[in-house]
Amino acid sequence: MATPEKDLETTFNEKGELISPVLPAGVKNFLIDIDGTVCDDIPNEEPERMATCLPYPDALRIVNKWYEDGHIITFFTSRTEEHREITEEWLNRHNFKYHGMLMGKPRGGNYHWIDNHIVKATRFKGKFTDLIVKNRDVEVFND
Repeated sequence: MATPEKDLETTFNEKGELISPVLPAGVKNFLIDIDGTVCDDIPNEEPERMATCLPYPDALRIVNKWYEDGHIITFFTSRTEEHREITEEWLNRHNFKYHGMLMGKPRGGNYHWIDNHIVKATRFKGKFTDLIVKNRDVEVFND
């Protein structure tokens, strides 16, 4: 499962040079953690628990709603490649709808993502709901 390439829009810089494509307006590229976000927090050192944990019902409902609404769903997890099969089986058994999965996210948290594309972050605090807009202070580069 991968991002639907057909949905990407061709873009150009101010010189008319081709640059990285973007999703259509209104479509979000969700990168969603697994452990502690859509199910209980299970460390890589205990993979046997990965097969038996239950998803958070609100996470399953909202993630699948975002998928049905046309957004791109990619699970971005600190689980390693050796956990890919058990993780895919778990996601499929619980009927998560998604486009892809990226393994090997750095462990430890305190992420600070720097990118030339718009990046938004939402910290999971125990319940998935529809997203709302709130203004918060963020760290940015000093122009």
